[in-house]
Amino acid sequence: MIGAITQIPSPPFTAGPSAVARERMLARRGERMFLAGWKNALMIHFEVNAGELQSVVPYPLDLWQGKAFVSLVAFTMCGMRPVFGGKLGALIFRPVAPQHFLRVRTYVRHRGEPGIHFLVEWLNSRLAASLGPLTFSLCYRHGHIEYPLTPASNSIAGRIVDSHTGNAWLHRAVLAPQSQLHPCFAGSRDEWLMERYIAFDSAGGCQRSFRIWHPPWPQCPAEAEIIENSLVAQHCPWFRHAKLAGANYSPGFDEVWMGRPHFCGGPNKPPQQFRHGAFFGEGV
Repeated sequence: MIGAITQIPSPPFTAGPSAVARERMLARRGERMFLAGWKNALMIHFEVNAGELQSVVPYPLDLWQGKAFVSLVAFTMCGMRPVFGGKLGALIFRPVAPQHFLRVRTYVRHRGEPGIHFLVEWLNSRLAASLGPLTFSLCYRHGHIEYPLTPASNSIAGRIVDSHTGNAWLHRAVLAPQSQLHPCFAGSRDEWLMERYIAFDSAGGCQRSFRIWHPPWPQCPAEAEIIENSLVAQHCPWFRHAKLAGANYSPGFDEVWMGRPHFCGGPNKPPQQFRHGAFFGEGV
């Protein structure tokens, strides 16, 4: 965790999106598939043109007060392992366990349930980048990712370079001195953006969904600066007109539950630009 951040104690949660997500995960036997730590998450939010965004998203957008948003989420996943299998399972997953991610996600609603849709994701594991589209319909691409931390100065930075194109994304975020971590306030835009527990995806023209669960994000605001954005702008032309709308930092969790993929039906066969490898250029 970045230094000089304190966490406000909070009572056990009994309501809200996280509690509902936990009940849904546990209601279906065998739903939990993987466990992993999600560490040092920085979420940078942008307001974008709803019409342009909807043209490349095969699910109905979920809007906040009539506005569409896209968030870039930079974090590190560590210790990924199957729920069952113990030390042997963890050993098998060791080659893909430590991973840096940059996710470009938006907000959708499918069959009345709010969720997220991943437009494209970069990660530093070539093996995982090849498996994601096949198993969870995720639009993975391989990238060279650096997430150095400077705990003494309350800053967090990231550099992501696409291994095929050389295009880059560089960001820097600063936390206010003596920042305090706390769950998002109920009904706030931060809660609407951060507290999402199901993903609806469609890489390769195959619609799948999967659930996750973790406690409510302990978070604080961050001041983000985008230094280079050719990486995202190349893959998402509409992003050139995006407006920076804020950022949040969280130290993350030691254990996140990830559910198994399900065919979710929903939209008809997506148009060509939604297919992995077509809309996002060459394959991983």
